[in-house]
Amino acid sequence: MAKDSCLARVTAGVAVGGAVGGAVGAVYGTYEAVKFKVPGLMKIRYIGQTTLGSAAIFGLFLGAGSLIHCGKSY
Repeated sequence: MAKDSCLARVTAGVAVGGAVGGAVGAVYGTYEAVKFKVPGLMKIRYIGQTTLGSAAIFGLFLGAGSLIHCGKSY
């Protein structure tokens, strides 16, 4: 495929954004869980919520950015 389709670009943007957001969310969630002394197994839940939330937001914005740039040819 010589030229990527718009859907492929948006999908790649969402995937990359989700991966980066997940990594950042996991690090930040771990930091906050330790900083605020979240008790016991609640740490795992807190880190998971932070990871998924951050991955969703980063993926959404990177996918939207890819969609905006989809029509432009350079």
